Amino acid sequence: MILETGNLKLQITTLSLDETRALGQKIGATVTGGTVIALTGDLGSGKTSFVQGLARGLEVPSDYYITSPTFTLINEYPGRYRLFHVDLYRIVNPFETEEIGLSDIMGGDGITVIEWADRIEDELPAEHLHLQFEILNDETRKIFIHAYGSKKNILLKETRKWIEEKK
Repeated sequence: MILETGNLKLQITTLSLDETRALGQKIGATVTGGTVIALTGDLGSGKTSFVQGLARGLEVPSDYYITSPTFTLINEYPGRYRLFHVDLYRIVNPFETEEIGLSDIMGGDGITVIEWADRIEDELPAEHLHLQFEILNDETRKIFIHAYGSKKNILLKETRKWIEEKK
């Protein structure tokens, strides 16, 4: 992993899917209840791989296979905190999220991770993490992490510390 830091944000380059999952696992192990994580990036950029790691960090049992809920829109998993994995790829109108109860989920004490979160950018809570995934080649991803809110800044600092220790 390669780390570049900035004010309230990190830029990380992962060199494999395993590193992308490891980043997710670290954030999952550190995150607290009520956190919303917004994910953006092209198809195949690593969003679901990140969520697979996040689930392990949240202690979701290993017999749960984490897949993108493209057609179900929301998958729910038990763990240290309940994980709500949301995929808005098929959402055309932000008002459709009301029908699936997204605001109720984001307002709860579980962890809500939203793929294609750019479709509801204005609906995200003031305090959240935003991870933007960029494909560099078959295995390498550049991930920009932005923290919004003081609690998320603490999470970002913990993530930066973990990455620096791995060097």
